[in-house]
Amino acid sequence: MANYNPPPYRIKMVEPIKMPSKERREVAIKEANYNLFNLRARDIYMDLLTDSGTGAMSQGQWASVFLGDESYANAKSFERLQQVVEDITGLPEFLPAHQGRAAENVLVGHLLGIKPGKVVSNQNFDTTVGHILFNKGEPVDIVIDEGTDAKNLYPFKGNMDINKLNKILENEAEKVALITLVLTNNAGGGQPVSMANVKQVFEIARKYNKPFFLDIARFIENAYFIQQREEGYEDKSLQEITREFGEYCDGMWMSAKKDAYVNIGGFIALKDKTLADRLRERLIMFEGFPTYGGLAGRDLEAMATGLQEAVSADLGVVAHRINQIKYLVDTLHEKGIPVVLPAGGHACFIDVAEFLPHIPKEQFPAQALGIELYLRGGIRSVEIGSLMFGKHVDGVFVPAKMELLRLTIPRRTYEKAHFDYLIDILVSIKDNKEAIKGLKITEEPELLRHFTCKLAPVE
Repeated sequence: MANYNPPPYRIKMVEPIKMPSKERREVAIKEANYNLFNLRARDIYMDLLTDSGTGAMSQGQWASVFLGDESYANAKSFERLQQVVEDITGLPEFLPAHQGRAAENVLVGHLLGIKPGKVVSNQNFDTTVGHILFNKGEPVDIVIDEGTDAKNLYPFKGNMDINKLNKILENEAEKVALITLVLTNNAGGGQPVSMANVKQVFEIARKYNKPFFLDIARFIENAYFIQQREEGYEDKSLQEITREFGEYCDGMWMSAKKDAYVNIGGFIALKDKTLADRLRERLIMFEGFPTYGGLAGRDLEAMATGLQEAVSADLGVVAHRINQIKYLVDTLHEKGIPVVLPAGGHACFIDVAEFLPHIPKEQFPAQALGIELYLRGGIRSVEIGSLMFGKHVDGVFVPAKMELLRLTIPRRTYEKAHFDYLIDILVSIKDNKEAIKGLKITEEPELLRHFTCKLAPVE
């Protein structure tokens, strides 16, 4: 069985959680219209929906909260965070935002407003797709083939397919508005991107004069994988690697609710002052004055401290987190539960297409497994499959490339006993999985349907 090292922290405060009864769980999922997002937090025992803003802040971050400068413009807290972001990314221009999708709104809305077209990525995630479609763009995903093979052990399955990128730009460069890389690749199992791939994409983007931005919600985790897996980086610090990312792009945007270990916050960092000034105009309209970006001074302080602590080798928080996920992934694999291999960042992803082959993809097998996991164990997870990414084209259902159930691990929140409980519940489901039924959508919005749609079991 996989090793599990003790956490590099001790607990000062606890939040009580309570298992709702089996009868209450059955009522709760019906009240939620079989959408896990609609479940009430009070009806959940173990919440693995997301790692976005759901983790525990450190004593250093909580201490920073009391240093927050709440001045409307040019607060000391902004100046500190701006310097920390430049230290970690190497990028001089900085715009705070209240979270990652807010930063996407400012950046993607501006770039597609100038030139509507394709946004080519390894794999655009859900809110990015929503912003692209809302701004009349077209998301194009070209992750390498290994990235959609759950069992393939290639160490950098988040890489973009360079041959496909070259082909797109050779044939229709005028239609491409933006090139992006997601670090790590959330939609494809939390798999990392190599530095070599970042460099290659950057060089191609320069050749065709296309803007190239990184989605860095989990780039410190990605830096850890590069340090552990990519030749020539084993002796580099996490901060040296994150700064190198900044050399090979025009800019980055971040949901700081992930790798900055905060409950709210995000930013855009970039090289070009002219572009930064245009983005600040949009920031004022949607987020607030450019030195607070929808955040309180205390949030800016907590974000700055969180970023500094995340890249600290002495604290070792990222290494422990990755090892938590590896323990869960490797143990489930040993128990015969099909998972995305090798273990990636931020979550364990169950390969539901293999686990529940009797449920057609148009009946959303990963959502069905997520509901069963809740009913059996009070555990909330999230579907990363055809409910999130499937679509109808000319009346024909086009499924997602992978049917995944994401078990997302909040930072510094759950311990080994929780993971062992989760493993036991999944093994119990495995023993009677043929009884699980698929689902159908009864009501859905135009964009980002998985957040709010209503579903019902297929009879």
